[in-house]
Amino acid sequence: MHSTEHHYKSPTKQLLLDIQPLPPPSLDNFIEGQNAEALFSLKQALTHAEEARFIYLWGAQGSGKSHLLQACERMARQSNLPLFIADDTHTLDEAAQIALFDQFNQLRSSGGILISSGIAAPMQMNLRDDLATRLAWGLVYQLHPLTDEEKAQALRTHATERGMKLPDEVVEYCLRYLRRDLPTLMAVLDALDVWSLTEKKPVTVPMLKKLLQHNLQA
Repeated sequence: MHSTEHHYKSPTKQLLLDIQPLPPPSLDNFIEGQNAEALFSLKQALTHAEEARFIYLWGAQGSGKSHLLQACERMARQSNLPLFIADDTHTLDEAAQIALFDQFNQLRSSGGILISSGIAAPMQMNLRDDLATRLAWGLVYQLHPLTDEEKAQALRTHATERGMKLPDEVVEYCLRYLRRDLPTLMAVLDALDVWSLTEKKPVTVPMLKKLLQHNLQA
């Protein structure tokens, strides 16, 4: 691991706590990248809940599964929708798999929504055959992590919306040395924008380093 990356992880965390908390996950602040179809289906399920809906999301860590499940849970709670969430189904023991199978059948007969996730497609996780079949019965989407190019474009768009001039070298530095999840990167930009306005100076890599160092010492 690059030594500079290790050095700047801690101040970045402090920066987020001091300057601006991360916004709660929502379907609107999820950057879709290659996952537009999955996002559309989730929105449809949560806005047309008169029918039972079953959606299974799978992908590597950082692909957005937890963000989407938390967003759906918040949206359903606010709208009083009959939603059941099953995260990390690959970790379920025998009893939990049976319980989820029963829950699926109940939702199918009485109406409701089941949104579940795992690290692989339902039939590839050594689940009980009956549960794997049920999870695969609905809509199944593989989630793809954002590429660096997609993250960079999202950061530039975010900066433009704030009226912030963001040099390419600052974007490159963020992607190379800071935590790479997009909400964290955007929160860093927000803090950097505030710092820039306070200092009355343009955003630069040295300014970003100074801000991170300041938060390390705070």
